[in-house]
Amino acid sequence: MEPATVLSISIGVMVVAITSFSIYTAFGPPAKELRDPFDEHED
Repeated sequence: MEPATVLSISIGVMVVAITSFSIYTAFGPPAKELRDPFDEHED
């Protein structure tokens, strides 16, 4: 394979992995541990 193709695929895989992990953290089971600072300071 061409080095540019390998680099492009590697960058694409990293972007998809980071996006998937972020969505899992935001909406999956770990989301129950997140706090909402706006709810803590309501008037």
